[in-house]
Amino acid sequence: MQINELPFTTTDWASLPATEHPGITGKAFWRTQRFGPIRVRMVEYTAGYLANHWCRKGHVLFCLSGELNTELEDGRQFRLTPGMSYQVADNAEPHRSSTPSGAVLFIVD
Repeated sequence: MQINELPFTTTDWASLPATEHPGITGKAFWRTQRFGPIRVRMVEYTAGYLANHWCRKGHVLFCLSGELNTELEDGRQFRLTPGMSYQVADNAEPHRSSTPSGAVLFIVD
């Protein structure tokens, strides 16, 4: 990732409006900032959330609270708890998220 022409910026995540993104079950609420080509998000998944698509976008994802289950299209599964992260490249390994109890994530892509 190349970060250019980005002045020092602070973000009060609670002051940003949340956009709702329904899953197959549950919902995701995104608070999003864009800095040129870089998208930074605070994402909250409700309990019982299951993504409605296989994601092919690369991310750096950090679990702040809750529990996140990530399934890769090849069948591998991973569980993240607070303090854990995953990193994946664009178009590398399609993945989808779910959570039994809800989760809050910090995501850069």
